[in-house]
Amino acid sequence: MRRLPVLLPALALLTVACTGPAGTPRTSAPSAPAASPTSGAPDDGLRVTTAGWSTDFTRYDVPLDEIIGGGPGKDGIPAIDEPKFLPVDRADWLVEREPVIAVGIGDDWRAYPIQILIWHEIVNDVVADTPVTITFCPLCHTAIAFDRTLDGRVLDFGTTGNLRHSDLVMYDRQTESWWQQATGRAIVGELTGTQLEFLPVQLISWGQFVEAHPDGAVLSRDTGHPRDYDRNPYPGYDVADSDPFLLGDKSLIDGRLSPKVRILGLVVGDEAAAYPFPFLAEHPVLNDEVGGEPIVVVWADGAASGLGGPTVAGGEIVGAANAFSREVDGRTLTFETDAGLMRDVETGSAWTFEGRATAGELEGTQLQLLVADSPFWFAWAVFRPDTRVWQP
Repeated sequence: MRRLPVLLPALALLTVACTGPAGTPRTSAPSAPAASPTSGAPDDGLRVTTAGWSTDFTRYDVPLDEIIGGGPGKDGIPAIDEPKFLPVDRADWLVEREPVIAVGIGDDWRAYPIQILIWHEIVNDVVADTPVTITFCPLCHTAIAFDRTLDGRVLDFGTTGNLRHSDLVMYDRQTESWWQQATGRAIVGELTGTQLEFLPVQLISWGQFVEAHPDGAVLSRDTGHPRDYDRNPYPGYDVADSDPFLLGDKSLIDGRLSPKVRILGLVVGDEAAAYPFPFLAEHPVLNDEVGGEPIVVVWADGAASGLGGPTVAGGEIVGAANAFSREVDGRTLTFETDAGLMRDVETGSAWTFEGRATAGELEGTQLQLLVADSPFWFAWAVFRPDTRVWQP
């Protein structure tokens, strides 16, 4: 990866997007180790304002002094609450290499462009009658979707303007509890200790989405908020060995990889695993077991970094990765590359990057997409320090 300096004007803009205005099967959520809720006074180490909040600050399960302000306050970065969508053939403002978050439930597939999420961070949506929240924290490169129904109540999420370990702290508007985006866990307030259910997502290129889901929909730029969606407010932020912004304690950086190396991270059972993109680029089909479950990690070229160039589409090509279960109808498959294709050894069927068999005995079969994320390494490891990093 190139070595671009992160200039001071760009750093000033980092408060804009992570803390500033201007039928797919589900799997276990990649959550951090749980802590027991604590009761105390609102000023027990809390370094951010409580003005304008109805949050119960006497309940929390993380050290309050780890929460820091990132710039604007509550809802300073406006979530999108009434998203509008277009058919893919009408989104002529997107280019093939541009990254999007792909979410599908049943036959309802939607793309959420990073060029929009980088300015809003949260989209409250309903996909196939399921209330969902789509989130993106630019400082951590965490693209995560949640089922926002909790104990029969639908929650709506917004931004607090705060960070913990450089990661977005969101809040629900029903109880004003604060939630860690990277883990989906409530860390302050009435719902402290509650876990949201993760939904599988893919962070892929626009071209890959259109090819796989030509009848899909894409989030419109008609958000109700004036933003320069053509501009990336984080140019040069993705330099692999540069320090994370507003991380706090630099000793939290796990030195096994450079802080901002992209990884595919997932949790199955009690085991967390990480697969560095530079390795996957050389080994685009990788069979493994995580938590005792057979999985395959698949990497494909074509997706640009949304955080490198002056525009989201203008960054260098970094690729995209997915993780799937290798079990099909009670049989465990082993995958390999064959002349640029992915085939299973057992039947010789050909498979796409999206996990669908297009030829052979298993034609038409869809592999189970697993809950996974493609964050910067530091952001994954700080919440899951026991992660196993793939070693050949």
